[in-house]
Amino acid sequence: MFDVNVFTKQEITMTAWIYLALAICLEVSGTFLLKLSNGFEKWHWGTLSIFCYSACFWVLAPAMKELPVGVVYSIWAGVGIVAAAIIGFLAFGERLGLLQLSWMAMVVVGVVGLKLTTTS
Repeated sequence: MFDVNVFTKQEITMTAWIYLALAICLEVSGTFLLKLSNGFEKWHWGTLSIFCYSACFWVLAPAMKELPVGVVYSIWAGVGIVAAAIIGFLAFGERLGLLQLSWMAMVVVGVVGLKLTTTS
């Protein structure tokens, strides 16, 4: 018969980090699409946005099962904020000042620190 416990704890944890990364990509995509929807005036972008947000939470659930909720949420929110700001700058010409970039760098340092110190 098949052994249900064939995956090591390290493999399960790595999979949780991959789920978290995918959830971040879906959340940022949803935010980008929401901006494109122009307040849902362009309903097709809004509908895709809702799909991305829904998929984001569906994918985030397995990560929350294996990793500490505070770490998952901090990284999800922090990376999402920085990615959304960068996309806003590149795709929509939104302004990013030096102080904003400095604070975003602090968020990145925090995210890296959380990743390096989380053993789960």
